[in-house]
Amino acid sequence: MLLLGEDNLISPDDYTFTFVITSCSSNPTLIKYGKNVHGMVVKSGCNSDIHVGNSLVSLYGSFSRMVDAQKVFGEMPQRDIFTWTSLLRGFATCGEMVVAREWFCKMPQRNDVSWAVMIAGYVGHELYNDALKCFHWMLTDGNAKPNEAVLVSVLSACAHLGALDQGKWIHIYIERSGMAQSSNISTALIDMYAKCGQIDCAKQVFNGTGKRDLLTWTSMISGFSMHGLGREALELFARMLAEGIKPDNVTLIGVLNACSHSGRVEEGLSIFYEMEHSWGIAPKLEHYGCLIDLLSRSGRLESAFESVKSMPIKPDAVLWRALLSACRVHGNIGLGERIISHITQLDPGSGGGYVLLSNLYASLGQWDSVNKVRKGMNHREPGSYPGCSYIEIDGVVHEFLAADRLHPRIVEINYKLNEVMKRIYIDGGYVPVTKLVLFDLSEEEKEQAISWHSEKLAIAFGLLSTAEGTPIRIVKNLRICEDCHSAMKAIARVYNREIVVRDRSRFHTFRDGNCSCNDFW
Repeated sequence: MLLLGEDNLISPDDYTFTFVITSCSSNPTLIKYGKNVHGMVVKSGCNSDIHVGNSLVSLYGSFSRMVDAQKVFGEMPQRDIFTWTSLLRGFATCGEMVVAREWFCKMPQRNDVSWAVMIAGYVGHELYNDALKCFHWMLTDGNAKPNEAVLVSVLSACAHLGALDQGKWIHIYIERSGMAQSSNISTALIDMYAKCGQIDCAKQVFNGTGKRDLLTWTSMISGFSMHGLGREALELFARMLAEGIKPDNVTLIGVLNACSHSGRVEEGLSIFYEMEHSWGIAPKLEHYGCLIDLLSRSGRLESAFESVKSMPIKPDAVLWRALLSACRVHGNIGLGERIISHITQLDPGSGGGYVLLSNLYASLGQWDSVNKVRKGMNHREPGSYPGCSYIEIDGVVHEFLAADRLHPRIVEINYKLNEVMKRIYIDGGYVPVTKLVLFDLSEEEKEQAISWHSEKLAIAFGLLSTAEGTPIRIVKNLRICEDCHSAMKAIARVYNREIVVRDRSRFHTFRDGNCSCNDFW
């Protein structure tokens, strides 16, 4: 078509241009052809056609060429809601959500698609609170009703934040609106309830779903997995296979994680080694990560080490760091020192591996080795993330960082936390796990340092803000540490509360001084 157009044998019209430009939007390698067609559009005078202009805005927006997209947008003599939404989608795709919101506010009219683009953009870039605010804005605006894409996105936001109250409200909204509960909606509800600690509600949605697709089964299996319900996950997996549904990569990750979180090592190994033979799925890096986690949690560090070395695909630094982290948990210095060289070869600019090795030495009180490692880090990027915890109170999600000072009620929270720590020490049998403090401090200073972890601040706020006997639910972005785990068990017993903590990998439900993970996490 390009050659014919250039030789003037055939003159493409606006319909042809629209079709070809839209085709170029499907593959990043075609962007240069799209730009060539754009040049032909200008030469032919078809750039005033709204459909051609829309396809160009969509083309450039699809590949984050926002300068070009805005230029086309600005030169269009006419624009419709598709034009605006295409530009909006472009900014959302490249993460420019502040700019996207500015354009969104300028839109002369909005429909369900433009709202969906905005909310999905927030969720895609982990701005979950903003997604929920945008959803409530949509409801109060009243000019467009939430479509399936909006509801799936906002349920995902609730899932990530652990915003159970808002998730339940959305579920009720779906039922009352008479919207057909598609497999996408069912899957999103299952995921939301599972990640908000309500696995029984997730099961109810799953059982009430008439037509289940692979995503629905996978979501339920993954839900069981994060709750440490390995037997239930494996039974559901067997049911899925019996119904003739073939698993995919994600399904098997959920199954392997279920085995890992429930200590079912042999079953997990069996599934891993039959993946390719039974289902034609060659293990990928993520599956090997599950294998290493499975072996490491059970203390088989040497087997995990040999598995990484013998992988048919090249392990990345993340995999080696996971194994090094397991060495800290099990106190295996020798293996940790062997692993660090692999990490530095793969990721020489990052200090993440050195931090983990330093932590390993510190946990065993080898402070000379700690100082030696830290001096050797030079100016490497430490690569660590701050601890962050979320708690939902009366439909509002509150965020806490370690040693937080920003919450408007922080003085009350600190006072309450001091009271809690004293009470569980006296009445709950709590003993601080000070080996987790990675600096050579006095014992008193170490106890003070670990008392300000983000989940402890969140639990203090929860005790302040909820009635006696009310369950408290917290979401943590990192793995819950041994000390906080011990403290939560004591708090649950002393204050007679059910405490549910979702950390990076699984759920912990604390009742009467015990945890659902049986101290295996």
